[in-house]
Amino acid sequence: MQPVIGITCNYKQTENLFCLRDYYTDSICAAGGLPLILPVTRAVDLCAEYFTLCDGILFSGGGDIDPYLFGKAADKELGEVSPLRDAFELQLARMALASGKPALGICRGCQVLNIAAGGTLVQDIKGERLHDQKAPRDYPIHDILIKSDSLLSSIVQTDRIRVNSFHHQAIDREGESLAICALAGDGIAEAVESRTGSFYLGVQWHPECMKDDYSRSLFAALVEKSKHF
Repeated sequence: MQPVIGITCNYKQTENLFCLRDYYTDSICAAGGLPLILPVTRAVDLCAEYFTLCDGILFSGGGDIDPYLFGKAADKELGEVSPLRDAFELQLARMALASGKPALGICRGCQVLNIAAGGTLVQDIKGERLHDQKAPRDYPIHDILIKSDSLLSSIVQTDRIRVNSFHHQAIDREGESLAICALAGDGIAEAVESRTGSFYLGVQWHPECMKDDYSRSLFAALVEKSKHF
């Protein structure tokens, strides 16, 4: 049977609306998985039921995370936050971290995985390098360098790739048991992963929008790991 990959989605509370770009479901289907969109819930027991249904979890992109959740006051550059989504996704991420169930985080999802492990974020990136591109979503805008002994390196089979970029926040301090495994040229963290060998991997770019083999390999690795959990 195809492994079930739960995908978190955005929640627009003022409109009572769940939404998710089809890039995510298409990427999971192309990798041989069965995508299952997970709507936000306040109920702890329902969150646990969602988690049980899934063989792996994909944490999608989206808005900013409330800095209170990593011990910081809100800076004036902070964008819109969704408290219900924050709480739901952090609960799922902590379950994945504790159980070893495969988890892949994309952009915001990368940051969620880091905060769930006790890490912190830079609330607004300062500097001269571009991290929020004005270009098509599938266009790679800058290089990243990948640590050669990392899980990410073993998946993409190289130590340098070009990626797209749509973020103004980034990992500051990595969480306990995690390691930053890729950097942009200005030192901004581009990926984080578990030190313990489990498939708990966050990437700051948007591979679901890309058309290269490196991006496809990330979803293939998530689906393959989820087959054996």
